[in-house]
Amino acid sequence: VSLKTKGKGGKGSKGSDEKSTTQCLKEWSTWAMKKAKVVTHYGFIPLVIIIGMNSEPKPQLYQLLSPV
Repeated sequence: VSLKTKGKGGKGSKGSDEKSTTQCLKEWSTWAMKKAKVVTHYGFIPLVIIIGMNSEPKPQLYQLLSPV
């Protein structure tokens, strides 16, 4: 990951540091959202099954997966 910024600004300028921090934060949040999307996508159905199996009355797995 490159933290170089484009634009006018000399070495050590405050604007350059702020832009690189902002860019880093933006990249990190994008990465985190992509990972959260994958975890949610593949984890939702197993979570529903686990919650369903721990409820009362205790159903069998085939009862949770059958449409009726």
